[in-house]
This record gives sequence, C-alpha cells and structure tokens, in this order.
Amino acid sequence: MMDRLEKLCIEKGLRMTEPRRVIARVLSVSDDHPDAEELHRRANSLDASISLATVYRTVKLFEDAGIIQAHDFRDGRARYEEVPEEHHDHLIDVKTGEVVEFHSAEIEKLQEEIARKLGYRLVDHRLELYGVRIKDEG
Repeated sequence: MMDRLEKLCIEKGLRMTEPRRVIARVLSVSDDHPDAEELHRRANSLDASISLATVYRTVKLFEDAGIIQAHDFRDGRARYEEVPEEHHDHLIDVKTGEVVEFHSAEIEKLQEEIARKLGYRLVDHRLELYGVRIKDEG
C-alpha cells in the first residue's frame, strides 16, 4: 500500500526507486522532523543498502519537487517534514530540540493585518518560536 508521500512523488513524475520508496515511507510515518542522518538511520534499518549520500540526494529531489520542506531550527542541521496539507507553525524547545507544531487563528489574522498595514498582501510565511519549558527554568 502506497503512503501519501509516495503517491505525491508519482504524481510529480518522479521515478520511484526502491531506496526512494523506503525514504518516502520513513518520512511519511515520522511524527517528528528528522535530519538526514536520522532519516538514514531509519531507512537503513529497513534497507541496509541505503547510503547517507542516497538520503541526501533523495531529500534534495523531494524538496525541489515541493513534496517535503526543510527547516533550520538553529541546530545546525536541516530537518525535514512533508509539505503539510494545512499550514502550521513551530515551537522549538531550545534545551531538548523538541519541535511542537501548532496553529493559531489569532496569529494568522495578526500577520495578515500587519502585512496589510505595511502595504503588502501576505503570500507566504513561516513562524518559528524558540523557548524552554517553564518547569525547566528553575
């Protein structure tokens, strides 16, 4: 059974080799934002022939096709997720690196208002908040 990411690859006309299928599946079931090394670890556990270079080439191909997006959460490595069906923003725990996805109608409205007040029509944005859990501050 094909997952959503693999279907998108085929719709975009990408040739799906077995390593690409495995990497697509790993990304589809990820509930975090893995970097290339973590993707390699997970994919390699399913198919030992998948190299780190293959992972890097594949994520670049998927990113160029608009199927996944890379994020730089200030930890020195690109982290990947499927292009979401619905917009969301990210809150990053600076101590643990945990990434929390969230959506706020109030924030979306405020961003639109700010753009309009400055004479712009907002066409895209990314919001990343960085913080520490309140219980961890003491």
